[in-house]
Amino acid sequence: MAKEITYEEIARNLKNKNYAPVYFLMGEEDYYIDRISEYIMQYVLTESEKEFNQTVVYGTDTDIASVINAARRYPMMSKYQVVVVREAQNLKNLDELTYYLQKPMLSTILVFCYKHGALDRRKKLTAELEKVGVLFESRKLKDTQLPGFIASYLKRRQVEIEPKASEMMAEFVGTDLNRMAGELEKLIITLPKGQRRITPEQIEQNIGISKDFNNFELRNALIVKDVFKANRIVKYFEENPKHNPLQVTLAVLFNFFANLMLAYYAPQKNEEGVAAQLSLRSPWQARDYLAAMKHYSGVKVMKIIECIRQCDVRSKGVNNASVSDGELLRELIYQILH
Repeated sequence: MAKEITYEEIARNLKNKNYAPVYFLMGEEDYYIDRISEYIMQYVLTESEKEFNQTVVYGTDTDIASVINAARRYPMMSKYQVVVVREAQNLKNLDELTYYLQKPMLSTILVFCYKHGALDRRKKLTAELEKVGVLFESRKLKDTQLPGFIASYLKRRQVEIEPKASEMMAEFVGTDLNRMAGELEKLIITLPKGQRRITPEQIEQNIGISKDFNNFELRNALIVKDVFKANRIVKYFEENPKHNPLQVTLAVLFNFFANLMLAYYAPQKNEEGVAAQLSLRSPWQARDYLAAMKHYSGVKVMKIIECIRQCDVRSKGVNNASVSDGELLRELIYQILH
């Protein structure tokens, strides 16, 4: 099986003007599909060339025959023409593209933006796409990959971020990368003159997340069984429910304890072994799980996961007529700690 091309490889080739005749961009994560297609539309042609040589169509308003006809045109007073198909997942009879791929126009850069799904890689179409063009699948990032995305995004903007600040952003925004990029740009704009490092204090001031009372800090308190700190955070959440919805907190706790359960199956119970078991970016990220193993047995973790599930069900009104989200969380944290 051929090695899948990465976003970084595609971006590097585009910057070096090493263009492919077809780009088929597919997958659940819009962010990378948008970045690649926007780069092609912005930089391949000059402003004067775009008027006659850049075409954007939508899968809901066109058909594959029309797309192929557009791709077979010659550019006018330009080396290339660019044809972009947005919402390509709505195109019918997509398999007919195979005929065009037998002899694609080298003066056309044909871009398909196929979102919220992926082609069957066993089909002839995908094999042909990989042979003559770029077939790229944009996958959703896991929660554990978010700090890495944040750091690399900011590095391109010559900005650093403190580890705690990165965790706060990951927990607050989640895996919507377009939204994450928007929030990071806000932080870059609000950096004081001469400062190129994002701190938890800056996030607190500009994004509205408390640096001391958030899901990241609650998780840390539970890891070491700091009852006082955990209850202080729960009290803060009760008093500020709009900024600290229960569903987000439950998702953070479930992800941590589900990973902790997996960590018990690591052949080696050290940083490297746990990091490999959980597919973490670096061994230091395993430290939280190793610390939690000292305070929670595998049996206890199984019970905690069940308690989180029950809390989630009750928060949606099942077997719960009047208990508030704050009370549900307080009860859950008691069950975790005792």
